[in-house]
Order: sequence, then C-alpha cells, then structure tokens
Amino acid sequence: CVSSPSHPHTAAEYSFILVACDTVFLLAAHSADTAMVNGDGAHEHTEESDSKQDGNGEADGGEESNEQEVIVIQDTGFTVKIQAPGTEPFDLQVSPQEMVQEIHQVLMDREDTCHRTCFSLQLDGNVLDNFAELKSIEGLQEGSLLKVVEEPYTVREARIHVRHIRDLLKSLDPSDAYNGVDCNSLSFLSIFTDGDLGDSGKRKKKGNELEQIDCTPPEHILPGSKERPLVPLQPQNKDWKPMQCLKVLTMSGWNPPPGNRKMHGDLMYLYIVTVEERHVSITASTRGFYLNQSTTYTFNPKPANPSFLSHSLVELLSQISPAFKKNFTALQKKRVQRHPFERIATPFQVYSWTAPQVDHAMDCVRAEDAYTSRLGYEEHIPGQTRDWNEELQTTRELPRKNLPERLLRERAIFKVHSDFAAAATRGAMAVIDGNVMAINPGEETRMQMFIWNNIFFSLGFDVRDHYRELGGDAAAHAAPTNDLNGVRAYGAVDVEGLYTLGTVVVDYRGYRVTAQSIIPGILEREQEQSVIYGSIDFGKTVVSHNKYLELLDKTSRPLKVQRHNVLNEKNETVELCSSVECKGIIGNDGRHYILDLLRTFPPDLNFLPVEGEELPPESQRQGFPRQHRHRLACLRQELIEAFVEHRYLLFMKMAALQLMQQKANKETKTDVPAITENANTPTESNADTPQTHTTSSDSSNAPTTEVSSDSSASAASQAETDNPKSREVVLNACKAVGSISNTSFDIRFNPDIFSPGVRFPDDSTDDVQKQKQLLKDAAAFLVSCQIPSLVKDCLDHSALPMDGATLTEALHQRGINVRYLGTVLEFLDKTPAKAQLEHFYRIGISELITRCAKHIFKTYLQGVELSALSAAVSHFLNCFLSSFPDAVAHLPPDELVSRRKSRKRRNRVPGSGDNTAWASLTPSELWKNIVSEAQSYYHFAIDESVDQVVEKYGLQKSTLLREISIKTGIQILIKEYNFDSRHKPAFTEEDILNIFPVVKHVNPKASDAFHFFQSGQAKVQQGFLKEGCELINEALNLFNNVYGAMHVEICACLRLLARLNYIMGDHAEALSNQQKAVLMSERVLGIEHPNTIQEYMHLALYCFANGQLSTALKLLYRARYLMLLVCGEDHPEMALLDSNIGLVLHGVMEYDLSLRFLENALTINTKYHGARSLKVALSHHLVARVYESKAEFRSALQHEKEGYTIYKNQMGEAHEKTKESSEYLKYLTQQAVALQRTMNEIYKNGSNASIMPLKFTAPSMASVLEQLNIINGIIFIPLSQKDLENLKAEVQRRQQLQELGKNEEPTEDTPLELEDKIPID
Repeated sequence: CVSSPSHPHTAAEYSFILVACDTVFLLAAHSADTAMVNGDGAHEHTEESDSKQDGNGEADGGEESNEQEVIVIQDTGFTVKIQAPGTEPFDLQVSPQEMVQEIHQVLMDREDTCHRTCFSLQLDGNVLDNFAELKSIEGLQEGSLLKVVEEPYTVREARIHVRHIRDLLKSLDPSDAYNGVDCNSLSFLSIFTDGDLGDSGKRKKKGNELEQIDCTPPEHILPGSKERPLVPLQPQNKDWKPMQCLKVLTMSGWNPPPGNRKMHGDLMYLYIVTVEERHVSITASTRGFYLNQSTTYTFNPKPANPSFLSHSLVELLSQISPAFKKNFTALQKKRVQRHPFERIATPFQVYSWTAPQVDHAMDCVRAEDAYTSRLGYEEHIPGQTRDWNEELQTTRELPRKNLPERLLRERAIFKVHSDFAAAATRGAMAVIDGNVMAINPGEETRMQMFIWNNIFFSLGFDVRDHYRELGGDAAAHAAPTNDLNGVRAYGAVDVEGLYTLGTVVVDYRGYRVTAQSIIPGILEREQEQSVIYGSIDFGKTVVSHNKYLELLDKTSRPLKVQRHNVLNEKNETVELCSSVECKGIIGNDGRHYILDLLRTFPPDLNFLPVEGEELPPESQRQGFPRQHRHRLACLRQELIEAFVEHRYLLFMKMAALQLMQQKANKETKTDVPAITENANTPTESNADTPQTHTTSSDSSNAPTTEVSSDSSASAASQAETDNPKSREVVLNACKAVGSISNTSFDIRFNPDIFSPGVRFPDDSTDDVQKQKQLLKDAAAFLVSCQIPSLVKDCLDHSALPMDGATLTEALHQRGINVRYLGTVLEFLDKTPAKAQLEHFYRIGISELITRCAKHIFKTYLQGVELSALSAAVSHFLNCFLSSFPDAVAHLPPDELVSRRKSRKRRNRVPGSGDNTAWASLTPSELWKNIVSEAQSYYHFAIDESVDQVVEKYGLQKSTLLREISIKTGIQILIKEYNFDSRHKPAFTEEDILNIFPVVKHVNPKASDAFHFFQSGQAKVQQGFLKEGCELINEALNLFNNVYGAMHVEICACLRLLARLNYIMGDHAEALSNQQKAVLMSERVLGIEHPNTIQEYMHLALYCFANGQLSTALKLLYRARYLMLLVCGEDHPEMALLDSNIGLVLHGVMEYDLSLRFLENALTINTKYHGARSLKVALSHHLVARVYESKAEFRSALQHEKEGYTIYKNQMGEAHEKTKESSEYLKYLTQQAVALQRTMNEIYKNGSNASIMPLKFTAPSMASVLEQLNIINGIIFIPLSQKDLENLKAEVQRRQQLQELGKNEEPTEDTPLELEDKIPID
C-alpha cells in the first residue's frame, strides 16, 4: 500500500488494498445466520436514562433519503453452483457486491474444501479475477457453474497453504486466546447450552421434562455462601482436548532449496512426525506436495517411492497416516459445528486475566513468525511493510457523498485502524522487551525513540525537561492520553483536509509507550522549520497560518473552541483557533497535519490552583482547588457538552421569561428594565434543574447535536424581531449565560487561558476575563450538578455500575474525570440515602485502592529485570492481597547469576532494570504507600492493611485481584488461592503466567448505522415496534458492513433485536439473536464483563420461554457465579438475578431452593429500593406464591399482606394491583381455612376421616413466565390496531406533558411504573 504522495489511490485501488489486508470481514459474509450488529459502549447503560428522545429529531429528516440509498446496497443475491475436484457440486448463495476473493474464503472454510488454498475459479474456462466484483463478471448469473481449478504453487502460495493447514489443525485449541494473539478470545457459552441452541435444545424432552432436571446449584452459588472460587470461571470444554492429528509439523533444516533443486520446482521442505511415529520429509513443489528421501542428517531430494504427489498437504498426509485421516475429518466436523462467532477474529485484541497451564507445543508457523518479525500480513500485501500514515490518511480521503460510499469509507477507516492498533501494540512490546534498535542509541534509556514498521515510538518520560513547568514525568505520562482524546475528538468531527496522526498509547511492564504514524518528511527536517502553526515551546514563540485557521475554524463549533489572539515573542498579535501546543505541519505529501492535541479541551480549574484566582463557592466548599500531580488536567468533552446544554436551557428560560414580562408590560404600558443586574451570574448550584434528562423537546436543537443552535436561539427572538426590545432580551440572555455572540446562543472555550507561557494582547482583556469566568463556572458545574446527578442516577438505578470499568464509564459519560473519585465517594458518604448506595460506594473504594496500587506497581516494575519478572509480580500481589504478614521475595535462583559482577553498560533497553530493590517491599510498606497515594491523588483516607480494608468496606479479595490484574495486564494461573492464610503467601512465581499490554486507541464509528440504531430505538420508545424492528435490522446490516462480524455495537443491536423479537412473540428468533449477543459479548468485552452477565440473564429468559428449562437454569447459575466474582452478593442487580432463579426453580417445583433465592432477592430489594417500593411488593408476592405451593399458608399470608399494604399506600385502593393483591389474599385465606378444617377433621376422627381433597397446585409454566416478564421489565402489548392507536396517543400526550414541564413531581415509583413503559435495557 505504499504509494507516493503524488498519485493518491483511486477508490478501486483502495478497495483492492482493503481486500488484500482483509480476512476478518470475509467469514461473516456467508453463513446466512451471521448477519450482525452494535450499540457503542458509551451508550450501553444510558439507553434507559436519556432514551435519546431527540433521536428522531435529527434522524427523521435524513431518513427518507437513507432508505432510498439502502436499496442500492441490498442488491438481491443469487445462487451459483461450485464444482471442486473430487466433490459433488454444491450451491452457494452470493451477492453481486462480493468479490471473487470472498468465494475463495468460503471454500477455504467449508468442511469438504477447507484443505485447498491454491486454486482459481473458472466460468466456462475463463479464470475469474480475484478482485473483481461478481456483478462486473459477464455471463455470471443465477445457476452458473463455477469450477475450482488447482493452480501451480509459488513459494508464497506454499507458505500460505502450510499456514492454513496449521490453522485448521489448531482450530479448536484455545491457546491463542489465552496467549492473546491473532485477535482470538475466549467464549464459554456453548458449555452451558450443550452446543448450539435453537432446535437442539428442544429435542431433549423425554416424557415430562420436569422430572429429569437436576436443579441443585453448586454450593458456592447459593445465597449467603462466602467462598469465591476462581476455577469455575473457565469451565473445561471437552472439545478442547485436542485430537492429535500430527506430532510435529515444522520447516525442515534443509531450507531453502539449493539452486539446482529450485530449477526442478522445489519451493521448500517440511519435516513431519505422524501420530504413528513415522518420520517423513516432504517437498513442496510447484505441482504439489510429495515425500522425498531426505532424513534429518542426509539431504536426498529425490521423490520417495511411492511419492504420493498430492496438490494438498492434507491429501498427502491422509495417505501416509490413518490416524491423521480419521482425526482430521473428525476435527473439521467439530470445527464447522461451532458457532461462527466462536471463531471469527475480534477487531481488537481482548486479553484474559486468568488462564490454565497450557502445554507449549511445537509450532512451526509461530516459531517462524517470531523470528521473521512478521509486521502484519506482508505476504498478502505488495510492497512488504505498510505505510501506515498513507493508509490512514487515504482512507479518510475516500468520497462520502452517499451511503454506499460512506460505508466503504468507514469500513476502510475501521479496518486500517484495527490493523494499526495491532501493529502498534506488537511494536510497543518489542520496544520494551528490547527487540528494537533506538534511532538515538547514544542517549540514555529514558530518552530513546524508536521506529519499527513505519511507526514512531516514544516513552512517557519527561525528556529534555520539556514538561518541567507542567509536572515533569507525571505530565509526560498524562500527555499521551490527553493527546489521544484530542485525536479522537478531531477525528470525530472529521473535517475534510485536516489530518491527525494514527495514535495508540500502550502501557506495558510499567512503561507508557506512545505509537504514532509518521508524517512524510518529518524526520528529514528540524522541528523549527516544519511547524507553521502553533508553538513548540508552550507559547513563547507562536506562529499562525491562514489555511490552518480556515480548517480549524470548521472544528471550532463542534469542539467549542474559541478563536483567540495571543502574543508572540515580538509582542505581535497572532490569531489561533486551538491551544498553542497544537502544532500544524504540512507533510511532504502536501497534507495539513495537526499534532500535540493534549490541550484540545479547556483546563480543569478544580485541579489547577492559580494565584489570585478565586473559584466559585460550590467548588470551594468541596475543598477545591487542589494541587494535582501535573498541570495538564483538563475537562472531558462530555462535560463541555453537558455544560453547554445546561446553559442553553438557562438561556431559553431567561429569554422566555423576559418576553412574557414584556408582554405583560405592554398591557400595563409600563417600561421595566428587562433584566436586573444579578441575573448576570446564573447560579450553577441549581442542581434542581435535573441535568439534560428533562429536555425532551429542547435537546433536539441543543447545540450538542450540532444543529446550529443560533437559528433556534434567535427563533426565540424571531417572534418580534423588528422590536428592538426583544433584541435586548436576547442580548441580556446571551450576556447572562456567557455566550460569545450577542445575537444568538454560542458558548466556546479558550483552551489557552491559564497556560503558563501564553500571553494575551491588551485589547482582549475583557474577553479573557469572561473566559476565565466560564472556566470557573464549568468547574463548579462539575461539582455541583454532575456529581449529584450521577448519585441520583445510581439511586434510581438508571446507572448500575458493577465493577471498576463500568464505574469509570458511568463517571465519564457524565464528564467526571476519575481524579474526582475521592470527591464522589465523600459526596456519597454525606448523602442521606447512603445505605441505598452501598454497592456504589464499595465499587468506588475498590477502584480507588486498585488504581493507587496500579500507580505504585508501575514504578515498581520499571526497576525489575526480565529474568525476575514473575517473581517480582507475585511478590507484589502477595504484599497487596495476602494476609501473610512477612511476604518474602524469591530472588531468581543462584545458578543463573553470573559469578563476575558485570560492569554496568551505559546503553540498556528500556525494560531492563537490574536492581533487586523490588525484593525488599513489605506488605505494610506497600499499604502505607497506597494510603499516601490515596491521600495525595484522590484526597481520600483509607486504612493501612488489606484485611482492615476488606473488613471495613466489605470488599472481596477476588474482586481486588481481578481489578488489579485487568488494570496492569497481569495474567495469573487459574486455581484456588488462599489469601487469608497467615502462614504462607498466596502467590508463587509459578502463578504468574504472562504480562499483557493495556492499549488505548481511537474507536472509529459507523455513523450511518448508528443513526439507524438511534431512530430504531426512538421508534420502539414510541411504541412503533414493527418499524423500530426494521430500522434496527437495517442498522445491523450497516454495522456488519463497517465493522465486520464482531463489535460491541453489534452486540447492543442484537440484544435489542432479541428483546423486540421476544415482545412480538417470536421466541425462536429472540433466542437466536440473544445467543449471538452473548457469544459476541464474551468475545469482545470478556467472559466476566458486566455486560456479558446481563446478556446471560436475557438469554436465560428466552430459553425458559422456549421450554428449555435446564438450560435456562444453567445460564442463570453462570450469571450468578460471575456476578459474585465481579462484585459480590450485595448489589441491586443481584435481586433481579435471584428473582429470576427463584421463579424458574418454583416452576420446576424446587420450592425450598426457590425460597432461598427469592428471600435473598427480597432482602436486597428492601435494602436498595426502600421497604415501600413496588419492587419490594412484587418480591413479597413471589415469596407468597412459593409458600402457597408448599401449603404453608400462614407464611404466604404474611408476605402477601406486606405486599398489599405497599400497593394500597402507593397506588390507592382502586388500583388494579391493589385489587389483585386483595383477591389473592382472600384466596389464600380460603385455602388456609380449608387446610385447617381438614387437619381438625383428622385430629378428631383419626384415620377414617373423610378428607376433602385440597388443591395443591404446581404453578403453570405460563404463570411463571408471566412473572418473569414482569420482573425483567418486559410488558407484552396485545397488538390490535385500536390498542396501538391508544398507546401512541398516550405516548404523545405524555411527551406534551413533559414539554410543558409538568413532570416536576418526584418520579420515584410513579404508580404506573410496572405497566407502561416499554423498556429498552
């Protein structure tokens, strides 16, 4: 893909390049059941809370055109016949958009043709071009016969063939997933569903299924159990016991063939040991593979007799080894039975923090890859190494006028990004492991820079005192992530003609490495000459450039960056439209690049004490400003968006108020000044304007949606524009909210305010003052609105973090940086409803502790040499988690330490500390450090030992272990650890298996697909299920088009689709979609990620509805186990899970077990929702039903009475829930009386009593399912036309009510809660 800048790629060339580096996508295209989709991580949890009411606002306009465009893509497919040598012809469904290449991929994946790689497809004797689209091939139509014709091999083809055969032999082996290579990851769903769901699950009914289910969960899953075993996290999959086909397959030592043999067509030699212990030497020649007469020590390339010449290696081996033939066939059968989602590669690597002991087997391809430093698939790409910068920028330049073009463009961008992230990660590890030569080898380690595979690598240290003013190494460590956020923001705005660098930040073995693509020509010239915009010394010298101003101006509105003037060293005014550090460089390719975007967003004054500046009282009350490690702390983009939206509402309110005043004044003919002075500083502390959620109507024109907000703002004044008074109204409102324009609402920030080296011209003093005020207001807004709104969302359970990652996500969505964690926890501590937030508090504490430990671990690791790595890591974990008071480190054994002390070499690789200082760390010292880190970084006080902390906050050591491992990339052996022994440490060095990189990168988005997804959600919210379903299916197709088969957003799409299928009564389809969602969540997010746990719960519900009771229970037990491991039993979500388990157990008549789960759910619901909540009433009812089934009517009555009381108090006598409950009470009383009568009869008359038969009812499946639907928030709508009309009318009525602001009354437990919202999870 290297092309000189003078001739940019054409789209056609580019699509060739894409296919050349593109195997991931092809698998998905075929298996018809593989259509897939997604909702991005950021929106996972908020879907309910802000339900995107404005989704239809922006989508409706574009929708008609979109639907036209979509038709273009979905050209109808057709069927062709394929005839391969030695097999019957078979039919294949293809689509006109596909390339011939994709049919190749399908054939290489099919069970009967998978052993062929080197072939061409021919139609009527003409060879088809691999990169031609099917629609462009003459004569190819429905029913055409394509022949598979074996082609002669080349060295490249022979290598590809051997690699492919090796992949087939390894296809069931999970070791790649454990080792985190080639985008493999783990999935365990099939163990719990015994293979594929669908029909197979139903066939298992023998007679009455209920009798044969064994429902007893393992001990550790029962409510109240204290043990948290690790081993069940990765249940053993019987398919993984590998069926051995060969003992050894490697390259022979006789390679490469000498000249005379090359001229006989020898391409390379292989050495093979069969299962029967036969040692053979094989020649790969242009005609195929045959046995030769070489042995290990004598070279004799002549064909053996018989030579078994075969075009495919599999055919050859099948002839010489019966065991190979038998096992290879069985292996391929198993391989194709697996769900495609278990084997498709993920777009980005997912690492597992636990693994079993995997045997290390001989593997020629792996060995070869390691030594030839395969830089990414060179063998598939002309020109060997990839020019990453050219690829990244060329994809951006692809046309984007209509939907098909945008899809091609977004797919290209996404593909190149995921390849770049993978290459950058490999390179960063190679740099730290010392496998890359520095470009400045003479300098000391910290200052070295590296280039590998056209990627530039630098270390996160403050070299040449660049960041001295800003906090030294701490600033140098923070700068790359800030820069990455800047790259992400500019990339999302996507201005034509403005280019950013490919950027990946990798944390590995205690070092932070930044990987960037290289601007053409940058290495040949000095920085001073090349920077034509911005500043290289933090503002002492500054230059500007008209073209850059013009390009950056387009980003100014969406990123809320204000154009401003600064002074350069000659005191001349220079205009900028970004922070001064942002540098503009024109590359040799003529493109305008911007880099160093670390100050894209304005500074966070709460963590930036400035002399002579006072923060607003809201911040001061919380103890701000606080000293931070570095001066680069900036506000998050989400906060800026929320703040501007908040100000916009204020602006509208003020303008409306004054206009009303004016109207009133007109009538009374008096002239009152419109706004009084004090309106000039609207108080931010109005936390009572609930943030952004109230705005269903406004938010569609709120500036966040980049609809130009001034049009709508000036609309307020449009009413009487000619009237100068109304202009004054808008002017006053603008002034009051700090808008930079006087005629319309427009808030932007100047990112250079408070930057130490930057000076502003005198004429902009007013402006600077305003900007300072705006920054203070934004800092106060974070503390006074966003933190309380987060806590409120946790109280009403619209935010439900379960572990560190989901907690961080919840903070980030609301624009709160993690450095505020201490503040958030203190705020929680003072909240009256503290008990109902205990889960949140506990997760926050464990996050705070593990982050402090991570900070310490980072510097700890930098001093460890490679040979002592596992000893050092296990020692650290012992000090962190083990109760054993004097953990002693095991220094590496003596026999390896050389007798002569080697002289210190000056020039070492970064990852080679050689001191043994790490070994002297003790548990008490480590915990002292954690305490002081918590104090200095988070301003939060904790206790001084692991056991005190665990005791005080109710933490689990297994949770802490999981969190620290994920954050630092440690992989540990999966076994039971005894943390609490006071006699021996928990970990030994054998328990540390690996250390992985932690990678941060940009996630390119599928914009069109996302709009479809959002409009689909909006439609569903309004009750148009069918239309919603169609839109979401459409989104699914588009997502697949851009991301390929696997992606988190596809996961959300599938989940929503399954839910809709279920609500609309198509249970089988719901099951199939939800199964894909679970598999994908396991593969893309991780097997115990909170989202995966939720997906398991949904799947269990659909299994139950499909009559697969035992599977449903297994899935629920799995979900409960994972949840116990991730966050423990005390969590609101556990109540839902336990209600589900209890109901299913009730359905299979396991009453005692059922009660244990339901009563636990009742306890948790009471704790987190308050004793008067409707959830608690429902819990009481469920418990009462089980007691009724056990004929323990007294207990049943007691619980139902509790429930009745709640309904009566909350909903009133007349509500149907209250009536239902009172009916049930009557029924229970009758049953109790009947039972009592019978008992009395028995006492009186002894054995000959005439006993009335009592009704002991096992609950019907339908009634259990009905309760399951209620607790999972699924309401079925009888879809008659009339009902639908009523529903729509009702929804519209509500929206109007909301717009009129009538929704001020508290929303806690509104009476209709259970009935009338169609939830989207």
